[in-house]
Amino acid sequence: MKDTPHGLIKGEVTGRVNWTDSEFSLQVTADIACYTAGQFTKLALYDDSKNDCGNESRNDSEDESGDDKGEWIRRAYSFVNSPNHALGQQVMEFLIIAVPEGQLSSRLERLQVGDDVYVGKSPAGFMTLDEIPRYTKDLWLLSTGTAIGPFLSLIDEVETQQRFDNVVLVHAVRTPAELVYQDKIQHLEERYQGKFHYVPIVSRENRKDTLRGRIPGLLKSGDLVDAAGIALTTERSFFYLCGNPSMVKDTSAVLNELGYQKHSRRSAGHFNSENYW
Repeated sequence: MKDTPHGLIKGEVTGRVNWTDSEFSLQVTADIACYTAGQFTKLALYDDSKNDCGNESRNDSEDESGDDKGEWIRRAYSFVNSPNHALGQQVMEFLIIAVPEGQLSSRLERLQVGDDVYVGKSPAGFMTLDEIPRYTKDLWLLSTGTAIGPFLSLIDEVETQQRFDNVVLVHAVRTPAELVYQDKIQHLEERYQGKFHYVPIVSRENRKDTLRGRIPGLLKSGDLVDAAGIALTTERSFFYLCGNPSMVKDTSAVLNELGYQKHSRRSAGHFNSENYW
């Protein structure tokens, strides 16, 4: 194996949870720099059988340039845990889905407790509490699949509970088995004492306890708002969108139709987003 590239350090898998045949969480312990809830870092493995670089990268966070191109396979993954959790910020959790043709995720899937994995030293990302406009009273977190991870990190922060009147977590998946972290969500519901509203969506089954459909369609029809029980207003509501790029694109269009504007540091608005691949 070549020397570890600049920006990566060795970590150890210290925990694992299998949610479905292909979806799992890894707990990783590594001495990385301080990070903020909602951010991400890289996981990486060395593959001496590869002649070209991995293709699972998030466009906004990968850099495969350099002498080690094609041997170190890296991808950005968000922290599921709050950096302020009881185990300390050097114990991190990542929610991962193994893609059959995935050059990194299929190898991460084989990792067990005690195995080495490499972690990016310097976290990144702007989907944090600091980026949410101060007017916000009702925070809407709209996610698909594994993109629920950074939202769980945000919700677990004491500041989130204290700062907002309502926090709505929307999680859209294909099957009920993909509605992960139910114990954690139940704990958050108890902790928030009526301020936390969880709206699960399952696209492939009709269930009494979940919505069915896509986030943009349910938002446009009003079904999402009815399920959350929280009214939308441009004076109080802010949205983070995270997940499937088509969801992000289509939901952004619906929000524009409803009179909401994209947020930026130069121009305060009502929603911001991060694609998850």
